[in-house]
Parts: sequence; C-alpha cells; structure tokens
Amino acid sequence: MSALNVEEIVKKVMSELNNVNSLKECEHGIFESMNDAIEASFIAQRKYLKHSLSDRDKYIKAIKNEFYKEENLKKICKMTVEETGMGNYSHKLLKNRLVLEKTPGVEDLKTDAYTGDNGLTLVELSPYGVIGSITPTTNPTETILCNTIGMLAAGNSIVFSPHPRAKEVSLFTIKLINKALKEAKAPDNLVVTLKNPTIENANIMMNHEKVKLLVATGGPGVVKSVLSTGKKAIGAGAGNPPAVVDETADIEKAAKDIVDGCSFDNNLPCIAEKEVIAVDEITDYLIFNMKKNGAYEIKDKETLNNLQNLVLSKDLKLNTECVGKSARYLLDKIGIQVEDDIKVIIMETDKNHPFVIEELMMPILPIVRVKDVDEAIELSIEVEHGNRHTAIMHSKNIDKLSKMAKLIQTTIFVKNGPSYSGIGVGGEGYTTFTIAGPTGEGLTSAKTFARKRRCVLVDGFDIR
Repeated sequence: MSALNVEEIVKKVMSELNNVNSLKECEHGIFESMNDAIEASFIAQRKYLKHSLSDRDKYIKAIKNEFYKEENLKKICKMTVEETGMGNYSHKLLKNRLVLEKTPGVEDLKTDAYTGDNGLTLVELSPYGVIGSITPTTNPTETILCNTIGMLAAGNSIVFSPHPRAKEVSLFTIKLINKALKEAKAPDNLVVTLKNPTIENANIMMNHEKVKLLVATGGPGVVKSVLSTGKKAIGAGAGNPPAVVDETADIEKAAKDIVDGCSFDNNLPCIAEKEVIAVDEITDYLIFNMKKNGAYEIKDKETLNNLQNLVLSKDLKLNTECVGKSARYLLDKIGIQVEDDIKVIIMETDKNHPFVIEELMMPILPIVRVKDVDEAIELSIEVEHGNRHTAIMHSKNIDKLSKMAKLIQTTIFVKNGPSYSGIGVGGEGYTTFTIAGPTGEGLTSAKTFARKRRCVLVDGFDIR
C-alpha cells in the first residue's frame, strides 16, 4: 500500500471521528443539520441493536414516567394550545394521558413458530433501522409520544420532522423524551429532530439513503410525498367520518355521543364526526336532542352562508385560522354570541354542501336527511371519499350495522358510541394517533414499525 493511500485512509478515519464527536455536541437530540441528525440517528440505532427487549421496555417506561409528571403533561398541553391556536386544554390532557396509558410497547412484538419433521422456523419482528417520522400540527405531542413508544419498542431510532406551526412544543416534547432516555442510560440520539424544521429539510430526510422507513401523519399531500420516494412508507392521511343514525337507534344517546365526539378537541382528530346522515323519521328528534346536549342550530340561509364564507374560501380551501377553534369562537366571528355550553354548530344541508364534502376539522356538523337506512349507508360511503379512515353508526339493527361495516371498509368503525371510542377513550383496545388508512396498516403500533424475518433451523428442535 502506498504512503498516499495510507494518508488518505487516516484522513478519512479522522474525518469520521470528528463528525461523530461533533454530532455528540447537540443538545437533547436537537440538531442544526438534517444530515447530521440522520447520521447521529444511524449511529444510535447500531448501538441500540445490542440492547435487550428488557432494556427497550425500561427506556419506554422512563419516557412514560417523565410525561406522567403533572408539570410536564400540563405544560405540553398548554404549549400546544398557545402555539397552534387549536383545540382545547382539557381534551389535550385526556389525549396525552391516553397515549401514555394505552400505547403498546415491546409486548406488541409477538413471535410465530413452526415445528415439524424438518425442524424449527421462527418468524420474528426486527427493526427497520432509522425511521423518518413527519408529525402534524393538529396532534403534535400525541403523535410524537405515540410514535416514539412504538418505534423504540420495535428497536428503531427516529428522526422527527415536526410541523413548523407546532415547532416549539414538538421540540420541547423531544427534549423531555431525550432527558428520560439519558437518565435511563439509553444510547444518545435515539430520538432526534431539527432546531428549525422546514419542508426542505423534510425532503432531505425522505430521500436520505440511511432512512429506511417513512411514517407520515397528516393530510393527503404529505402522504403522497412519502409514497413518491420509493421507500417503504406508512401514510396516515385525512378522514371525513360520517355518522349514520337510523330509526332503531337510541336517539337520546346517539345525539349526546355525536355532539361529544364532534366537539372532542374542537374536532381536530381525523376520527371525529364530520357529518351526520339521519333517517328522515327520526331527524327532528335527533336535532332536538343534539340541541339539549350543546348544539347550536343554524336555520337561515344567510347565516349559513356567512359561516361558509368564514371557514372556506371561494375555491373551498380551509381557512386555517378557523381550524380547531371552538363553536363559540366561530359563531362570534359571524356576529352570534352564545354561552360556553355550546360545543357544536349544526345545520341541515343537502348531500352536496361543502360542509359535507370537505373535512373541516372544526365543530361544524351538517345533517343530511335520507329516506331510509340503506340510502344512509350508500351516502356515507360516498361522502367518506374512500379514505377508509373512520365511520360511526347508531343503530340496534345488527344486519344494517354489519352491512355498513362491510361496505364502508374503514379502519375504525364505531357502533353506538362517540367516535373517540375507536381510539380507546371509553372503548376497548389500544390507542394510536397514526391511523394508516391510505397504506393499509390501520391503527399502528410497535409491530407496524418492525420487519418480519424468518430464521430456519433444519432438522432440529422438534420434540414432538
């Protein structure tokens, strides 16, 4: 080997060592450069491979314990409302506690085994490596915490690309995560992000060779972006959940459930009721009971037009200043003053009204009358737009409940309850805030963020 080659190798090694040392200088996993963040995440994940499942469980418990502290939990909820201007504090407390209590960890990683005359085969769940996770402004802390628990449980490291309009609370959440991981003696930089998240940096992340899996939680645009990279991608996109009410339903309960579900965090969750389709013979009674439970009804066309002009542009683009705002706030903007107990704005419309077609993410709930339950089911499929996200039905007719469930093909189908039952609030099952309808993974958890690998031992370990 020539002296020149040796010199080049030494320079390369020293350069890499300097790079690694500079990466360690970042504070709490917050980097200036996306390339540096990914490089640090890659190094961290290599170290993480040497850690046991019990280690992973310990790190996840440390993160949960950090956020179970009331001062931290209250702060991230308060920061989210203040920074984004969306949702309400009490529901954000509920959602973040839900993540801590009901997000699965390492227990979600089940092994399959096959034995027979030819020996033993194991199918186990292994990490992808570095995951790039894009998170929304609507549920920023919930998504970061939920994804962190599942992705770390599966053995991955994570590069987060938060929405710029939720930057401060996202960075604070990631700092607390890293504080907990450091105290639990986990490898540095398992969870990283950028000091200034931007679309340009998100594009670098999506196309970086060391990022092996992309997870996008947001609207159709961001899902399309990750799918266009050619990488393995999980897309949690938009929803437009219909709530069907037929003549057999418990109308009093259905009315309360729909108002409660629609007003949950001012309608920010994609699972929340976005339109009601009601059988004609019970519609008046349903509206009567909705008004008893906090709904304000708009009846005249002029007021309805004023509301539409407030929240939608002429080309039906959302006014982002209205997303996640309360019913009282929206009504006040069109000159109507109501008390704090008003949670939802309702109105009767036809099926083609923009409020039915568009996902508003505001406590505005159009009601469409139909002649019978079969028409209601057909219309619900139409207005859900094939998002396959969430649907709700209030009925005691098992045949019709089964019919709608089979035909609408949504990831979540809630029967006789508020929409949020579908993510574990008052309903059974684990929670998630990355609901992958477009790419088919459904309610994501640790096993979603792991690869299936087969290990075959020939002619051994069969004891039958």
